[in-house]
Amino acid sequence: MSIKIPFIEQEILDQYLIDDNNRPWVIGFSGGKDSTLLLQLVWNALKKIPDGTRYQRDIYIVCNDTLVENPRIVQFVERTLHRIEEAAVSQDIPFKVQRTSPVLEDTFWVKLLGLGYPAPNNTFRWCTERLKIDPTTRFIKSQISQKGEVIILLGTRSAESSNRARSIKKYEVKGQRLRKHILQNAFVYAPIKDIETNEVWQYLMQVPPPWGGTHKELVTLYRNANSGDCPLVIDDTTPSCGNSRFGCWVCTVVSRDKSMEGLIENGEEWMWPLMELRDELVLNRNNREVREVFRRQDRLKMREAEEEDSWGPYTPDYRAKILEMVLNAQREIQQSQGETTQLISHQELVAIQVLWYRDGIFNQKVSDIYNRIYETPIDMSKHEDKFREEEELLHEVFEPDHVELIQKSLKIMKTKSLMVRKRGLQNDIENLLDEFLNKKKQRKK
Repeated sequence: MSIKIPFIEQEILDQYLIDDNNRPWVIGFSGGKDSTLLLQLVWNALKKIPDGTRYQRDIYIVCNDTLVENPRIVQFVERTLHRIEEAAVSQDIPFKVQRTSPVLEDTFWVKLLGLGYPAPNNTFRWCTERLKIDPTTRFIKSQISQKGEVIILLGTRSAESSNRARSIKKYEVKGQRLRKHILQNAFVYAPIKDIETNEVWQYLMQVPPPWGGTHKELVTLYRNANSGDCPLVIDDTTPSCGNSRFGCWVCTVVSRDKSMEGLIENGEEWMWPLMELRDELVLNRNNREVREVFRRQDRLKMREAEEEDSWGPYTPDYRAKILEMVLNAQREIQQSQGETTQLISHQELVAIQVLWYRDGIFNQKVSDIYNRIYETPIDMSKHEDKFREEEELLHEVFEPDHVELIQKSLKIMKTKSLMVRKRGLQNDIENLLDEFLNKKKQRKK
């Protein structure tokens, strides 16, 4: 074992005890080797607190789920978190597991399928902030609001990359353990920054986790995937995933997902549908045929945008195609891995349908696609039955083109209610009226 370990544990204990306030600690935990080592060292350091000395602060183990994590890793991390929660209670140590995830309107599928966002790439990596940074930042800010300050413990290491070494050095306060975070009243503590990779593995293979079990499954995952873990991302100075790290199975920032390829080659053949879907997103991201010729904010200026060769969101047909692929992959995986494996949630399906109505997409319906694949009706009737009833009444009173205008207006208003957001309603209605009038003018010509 590295001779650095005892000194690091003592430093962690000293830092925990010297603070004269109760500002909480937030440990970023991804389930990978570095965050596991960090948590284990903190746990073992706290066990050295003398009997009768009261723990003076809460320690939150924050694990962020982007909702598109590699399912194999999700299963492993969840088992680990459950063991941690049980052991913390039984050992009376102030660890509290906190799971974070993006809000509904920011999830990967709501953005890509609902709004037509193109798959992320190096020039438009919209996923990192919404799926990773924002959820964890919200929790950290809530702790700052309650306690005044927080200390964020990260398993970042200088040896991992030259970029990470520069980032650590940039924000380090000379002669002090803590460095400033971009959030006010938040500080970062990186106890294992000087640990080498071989020292990490040596420790984990020799010292069992204090929450029970062994690290054999963790070691096997790395060996099978030939990969690194995806760090907890708390700001834009922390490297995102890529370079074969464990992370989002939909990641299109890299051309190949070597970690998923490695898992498939080593017996996880059930992941093939995920690989095929990810490759589809990579292949057609810059396919002109599946992108609108106008941007979302220029929906009523199609001619001008087309002349400028503007690349807009995915077309309705392509969004429907990808949704069908997602649901087909989900059903196939559930048949082999169990019903608990979920690639897209019911709430996301409802939100996608809501956004399709707002974008004037009425020929494609989420429920039709779902029912065709699962052969079991999805319960979206409360969102759709009312539309059908009103349609029948409207046809009895108004002309066909006026019926279409009224229907779209009603759907826009209802989708605002479903998303609990009234902002932009007037603008959406005005755009709809402009579009209607422009079509009438064109027909007269």
